[in-house]
Amino acid sequence: MLREQILEDIKSAMKSGDTFKRDALRMVNAALKQVEVDERIKLSDERVISILQKEIKSRVDSVEAYKKGGRDDLVKKEQGEIELIKTYLPAELSDDELKDEIKKIISETGACGMKFMGEVMKLAKERIGTKVSGKRLSEAVKKYLA
Repeated sequence: MLREQILEDIKSAMKSGDTFKRDALRMVNAALKQVEVDERIKLSDERVISILQKEIKSRVDSVEAYKKGGRDDLVKKEQGEIELIKTYLPAELSDDELKDEIKKIISETGACGMKFMGEVMKLAKERIGTKVSGKRLSEAVKKYLA
């Protein structure tokens, strides 16, 4: 399971003295624990992936804010954390694969125009799931529905 892998990687980072990896993974683990405690559940790999994607999104937002503030040191730190977290996510679909999936869904539903955005997005999220970020999925659906 993904959760156990993260815990093992925290231990190995502690043993090797890799403080950056240790601290970054501890923050990720804290976010996972918070969801488990709040919802009183044991996280599935799919749910862990969605939480990891949220963690990446929050760090991307932080990078933008730090760039505006001229904090290059913090930009590098956040970008390092993004790359580390990405290693736990499944490989994303390529642009061509995403295009093929979206076009297949659009033809199956008979969608034409932006008024079908919600219907196509719902089906795309079910089929594609965590293989692509929500933002990228939304942009692709808009592009091919227009």
